[in-house]
Amino acid sequence: MEYTYQYSWIIPFIPVIIPMLIGVGLLLFPKATKNLRRMWAFPSVLLLSIVMIFSANPPIQQINNSYIYQYVWSWTINNDFSLEFTYLIDPLTSIMSILITTVGIMVLIYSDNYMSHDQGYLRFFAYMSFFNTSMLGLVTSSNLIQIYIFWELVGVCSYLLIGFWFTRPIAANACQKAFVTNRVGDFGLLLGILGLYWITGSFEFQDLFEIFNNLIYNNEVNFLFVTLCALLLFSGAIAKSAQFPLQVWLPDAMEGPTPISALIHAATMVAAGIFLVARLLPLFIVIPYIMNIIALIGIITLLLGATLALAQKDIKRSLAYSTMSQLGYMMLALGIGSYRAALFHLITHAYSKALLFLGSGSIIHSMEAIVGYSPDKSQNMVLMGGLTKHVPITKTAFFLGILSLCGIPPLACFWSKDEILNDSWLYSPIFAIIAFFTAGLTAFYMFRIYLLTFEGYLNVHFQNYSGKTNNSFYSISLWGKDIEGKKRIQKRFRLLSLLTMNNNNERISFLLKKTYPIDINVRKMRRPFITITHFGIKNTFLYPHESDTTMLFPMLVLGIFTLFVGAIGIPFNQQGMDLDILSKLSLCNVLQKFL
Repeated sequence: MEYTYQYSWIIPFIPVIIPMLIGVGLLLFPKATKNLRRMWAFPSVLLLSIVMIFSANPPIQQINNSYIYQYVWSWTINNDFSLEFTYLIDPLTSIMSILITTVGIMVLIYSDNYMSHDQGYLRFFAYMSFFNTSMLGLVTSSNLIQIYIFWELVGVCSYLLIGFWFTRPIAANACQKAFVTNRVGDFGLLLGILGLYWITGSFEFQDLFEIFNNLIYNNEVNFLFVTLCALLLFSGAIAKSAQFPLQVWLPDAMEGPTPISALIHAATMVAAGIFLVARLLPLFIVIPYIMNIIALIGIITLLLGATLALAQKDIKRSLAYSTMSQLGYMMLALGIGSYRAALFHLITHAYSKALLFLGSGSIIHSMEAIVGYSPDKSQNMVLMGGLTKHVPITKTAFFLGILSLCGIPPLACFWSKDEILNDSWLYSPIFAIIAFFTAGLTAFYMFRIYLLTFEGYLNVHFQNYSGKTNNSFYSISLWGKDIEGKKRIQKRFRLLSLLTMNNNNERISFLLKKTYPIDINVRKMRRPFITITHFGIKNTFLYPHESDTTMLFPMLVLGIFTLFVGAIGIPFNQQGMDLDILSKLSLCNVLQKFL
């Protein structure tokens, strides 16, 4: 066992092998690397699976023995100044590592099909693997400098993936907006790190907390300056986790590919701010004003995100505002000192929201079969409806995620959100009333998404090639009962199917009058994952259709997590919430070490 822990510092750097190999392949064998590009999904999933297996071992040992492992080697030594590179395994690291790897594997498998026809396929998997390395390095860091380095690397990956389709002006503007907004918070984080080092003379968490608490206890430090440094540290978490007032970048970040929204902007990267506050909680908890500010920011964010989600038409932007609201719940829990409930909700929300985003990607694919590649139309819930009979598996998985996020027992988010609401009532009845009201809003806008998407009739209006709508205002489901309407639509479909390909082997966009070249090699490539057709549907669709197996499998696995992951925090005895797996992996053990 000691042998395993001794070399476990290599684990976060395993996924970085993929971007390195892709870069070397493109440099030395560009043609072969591009022709065999679909093969890169398999090693990406394999390496991250190895990381997941090794990440699952420390929690088992910590449940049984409750200890912390730290591996240190010197980085820079100069007189009295020493900077060390440290690999830390504690309960918080274990929770985050399992979360990152499990969701990351599902998203990589999903992306193999979702990005199969994109010319940036190799670039996508290189960015994703580099992000996994950066995120794993962040959660295993044990000093502020090391965290800041990986914090910036995670931000770089987010910038590159939001602007993945950089030829689209709206995507380029979105990644720039995210970059500038996060620079505000990151600059504050850097100032806070420097101020804290000036006070304590250390970057290491264990030494820093011990020195800081002694200075506060003996009243040997300027309390105003300490509060300012703590606020600056918290500003980094505000930006990264899209908290008020630096939340403006998250909805625009949905311009990136949908798998990115599932992994980075729902499950892992946006949770980095929650992770940072949880890691620094022994420092914040001795400054009551900071804890009150954290709780206040959380309550404002959860209410703001829920109200903004009520009026959204874009399915991904609706889920983005929902993410912002749920992150507010986590921040509220941390501000009131309920760190266990915050981490519990981080876990349950990550699996549920990743499931919802992957489900939204499947819905968008089905809509593109009838409106072409047009994000304004394929993601517009007003144009959707009646998809239940055509995407039954997606509908079931999506509905499961909605029930969980709404807090319906016995699904995952019910247990964590209920714990936050209970603790918030004990802290402040006003905060509790707002949190309860927002929980009702969550159920309202999530079922609004479901009803607009799957129920009723398809509301999309077909347009002619001049871009103008028909003179008569006519709306009917493609599978509606009106015979004349069906004949008109079928005739239009036959016309579109004849005109989709021109002599240059290019696909014509129905709505934008642009041509998009089709890579012939993509069609001839064999896929590393098995794919079957569903319900007798062929590869060319004119009606909404179910996604392939490689997109449905991750959704089903995440659905299972959504069903059962809440069991790790269910109180099985008479003493309430202080028990079982999550309590043994909670920050209680960490705080007892530091305080």
